[in-house]
Amino acid sequence: MSSSGSTAVTGTSTGWLDRYFHISERGSTVGTEIRGGVVTFFAMAYIVLLNPLIIGTSPDRDGVVLGIPQVAAATALAAGVMSILFGVVAKYPFGIAAGLGLNTLVAVTLVGQEGLTWPEAMGLVVIDGIIICILAISGFRSAVFRAIPDSMKVAMSVGIGMFIALIGLVDAGFVRRVPDAAMTTVPVQLGIGGSIASWPTFVFVIGLIICGFMVIRNIRGGLFIGIVATTIIALIVEALTGSGSSADSPQGWSLAVPQIPESLGGVPDLSIVGDIDLVGGFVHAGVVAASLLVFTLVLANFFDAMGTMTALGRQAGVADADGNLPGMKRALVVEGLGAVV
Repeated sequence: MSSSGSTAVTGTSTGWLDRYFHISERGSTVGTEIRGGVVTFFAMAYIVLLNPLIIGTSPDRDGVVLGIPQVAAATALAAGVMSILFGVVAKYPFGIAAGLGLNTLVAVTLVGQEGLTWPEAMGLVVIDGIIICILAISGFRSAVFRAIPDSMKVAMSVGIGMFIALIGLVDAGFVRRVPDAAMTTVPVQLGIGGSIASWPTFVFVIGLIICGFMVIRNIRGGLFIGIVATTIIALIVEALTGSGSSADSPQGWSLAVPQIPESLGGVPDLSIVGDIDLVGGFVHAGVVAASLLVFTLVLANFFDAMGTMTALGRQAGVADADGNLPGMKRALVVEGLGAVV
C-alpha cells in the first residue's frame, strides 16, 4: 500500500467530488489529489515488475510457471481495481496493491517448501482474505487496531519501512547474498567482495540524493521529479555503459535493464486470474499444516496492513493523535477484500 502524500495547500475545491471525498475538509484540493495520485502511481509501479519476478518465475510441483507477463497483468489489474475501490468506499487517498513479504512467503514457503501448486497456494491466500474480511466486518479487527499502543503501531510502520529499504539496497547492489552450494539466503555481504563499484549502484545513489534533496526542500512533486530524473539518468547510463542484467554480469541491473521499449501496448494476458483451488492445499499438505499456513498468512496480513495504514494515515493527515483512522472499519474491510483479490 502507498499513500499519495497529499499535503494541505491554499485554495478550496468545490462540487460533488469535494463533498464526497472531503477534500477541502482535509485542507487539500482536487489538483493536489491528482498530483498526489500521479506520484503514488510512480512510487508503486515497481510492484508490477517485482511481483512477477518473485512469483512468476518459480515452478510448482507440477512444473507450472505462472509467467512474468501473466503475473504483471494480474498484479496491475488487482492494483487498479482495489485502488479505485479503496478510494470510493474508504475515501482515503491511498493506493493498494500486492504487498512485499506475503508474495515471498507464498513463493518460497507455500510453493517452494510445502510443494503446493500455484492454484492451491492462491486458494489459501483467498481463504486468508475471507478471514480478514470477516474479522473486519465483525469489528474485531478495528478493536485490535485501537487496543494496540501507538508506540507499537509506529514500530510496525518503521519495520515495514526498513524491510522495503532493505529490498531497495539489495536491488541497488549494496547488499548481496554470499554465494554457496546450497544457495541459502544468508549470509549477506556489502556489494561484491566488499565493493559497491557498479553503475546501477551509482545511479541509485544519485537518485537517492535527488529525492532526498527534493523532500528536504519540500519541493512540490519532489518525489515524482526525482523518480523521473533518476529514470532518465539510468537510461543514459545504460546506453553509454551497456551494463546489462545482473543475470549476465554481477555489476548489472538487478531488476529490469533501463531501456526504451521497442513497442508499447498489446492486450494483457489475464489467463491466470481466478485460477485457484480452495481445498487442494488442505488435501496435499493436510488440514493441520494448511490451517497453520493460513494462520501465518492472516497474522502477516493483519499486522502488515495495520502498520502501513497507520503510517499512511499520519502522512496524509487523516489519523488522530492515537494513530486511528476515521471510518477505519470500511477501510479494513476493503483491505481484506484486497487480500482475496
